[in-house]
Amino acid sequence: MSKRHRSQEAVPLPRAEQRAHAHGERHRVNSELHELAELVSHGVEPDDVIEPGAKWKPLHHHDAEKAVKKLDHARNLRHWKVKEWKRRTTVRRQKAAAYRNLAQSA
Repeated sequence: MSKRHRSQEAVPLPRAEQRAHAHGERHRVNSELHELAELVSHGVEPDDVIEPGAKWKPLHHHDAEKAVKKLDHARNLRHWKVKEWKRRTTVRRQKAAAYRNLAQSA
């Protein structure tokens, strides 16, 4: 595997460790949300409680702007197997069959 994009300064965490860390963070946030729901259900005003936020997010290897551009580009491209394509094919087959019937009858 190429080491071209890796630097010795920023060594990424192993994938299993990242997943474990993210799992622990999700568990922490969900536990705090559950506690807040209990407080609100027992009479504390919803405006008085502080919602937990994610303190840790895994770093993505791609550039966010590049990902947005790629997504926009993918939306503009049309896949060849869409309903319009299928309809056109059906119409083309029906037209060919009509011409064959016309040629056979004449």
